[in-house]
Amino acid sequence: MVAVRLTPRPCARAVASTTSSSSSSSKTTFNRNRNVSSLPHLPFCSSSSSSPLPISVPVPVTSHRFRSMGMASSSSSSSSAAAPQSQMAAPAPAVDVDVFQTIRAHQEAAAKLAPVVEARTLLYQSIRGVLSTLSLEHEGYPSGSMVDFACHEDGSPILAVSSLAVHSKNLSTNANCCLLVAKDPEDRTDTVITLYGDAIPVAGAEREQVRAAYLKKHPDAFWVDFGDFRFIQIKPRFIRYVSGVATALLGSGEFTAEEFQTAKVDPISQFAKPIMSHMNKDHSDDTKLIVQHSTSVKVDSAYMLDVDSLGFNVKAEYDGRTMELRIPFPRPAQDRKDVKTLIVEMLQAAKGGAVPTSE
Repeated sequence: MVAVRLTPRPCARAVASTTSSSSSSSKTTFNRNRNVSSLPHLPFCSSSSSSPLPISVPVPVTSHRFRSMGMASSSSSSSSAAAPQSQMAAPAPAVDVDVFQTIRAHQEAAAKLAPVVEARTLLYQSIRGVLSTLSLEHEGYPSGSMVDFACHEDGSPILAVSSLAVHSKNLSTNANCCLLVAKDPEDRTDTVITLYGDAIPVAGAEREQVRAAYLKKHPDAFWVDFGDFRFIQIKPRFIRYVSGVATALLGSGEFTAEEFQTAKVDPISQFAKPIMSHMNKDHSDDTKLIVQHSTSVKVDSAYMLDVDSLGFNVKAEYDGRTMELRIPFPRPAQDRKDVKTLIVEMLQAAKGGAVPTSE
């Protein structure tokens, strides 16, 4: 799931207003069978003005995920009005809301992975997270550790832990734990999943299979064979999914262990890195053209972030603002070669050329 995210900083008062409203709302979960889209948060607040930027274009698009930031307080406006004209900041330029309404409608309709599939895929592709255990030293308090992990074929995380580590000692007394994984640790509005489960020691014949899976993700982890290390597997109980800080109220939910383990890792995600690297290094202008054609918005640049069987995500620049956009394929990709075929088709369509017919 990918959100349309705009980097202009919202007013502090607007954020406080939204936070207050969110905290008073009841817990909300999404429909697991429905694709959820994250949309622009309008109006935007300028750091140089106490009121939202002027916006107005009637494009009637309804969204269950769209929440505008609150208006700045009237006391702030009145104090600004009392200030000398020479000291008042110049008003920020108007935002072309028609563009963002267009993007919003496009993103709402864009094909994307089901949340449980995205969660399963995200965990499989990740290698590091925060493990929380119950502290022995500080009874009743959680203890956090940054850990490397891999995934078993059933989706459960695999860790190599030393008997000297605090979290290992904690788990020897209480196996209850959780593992938090962020899709992009630098972007708080991106997807975060928390897997709750029980840490079970791996032993016997299964150890070699688990060891192979771990070393596939961490080939330089020679220390897994040291005497004080052992493998543990976190058997999922339930999985919490949050689409990000800015949309947590309507973009969150939980999956049972059965739902999570029944879901399949997206088959194209394993090729995402080489595809992205090639497109960003050698075909950035082509990516921009595809985004422009798909969204009907003349973005200034587009950088590919990831790829799956239903489309790809980009970070795009428009009018000095950064957005994360979902660009759907015309049809699901079957394999890596098919991804190339689809991108070529999309580029030719963007250039106005004939689109080759898929056999």
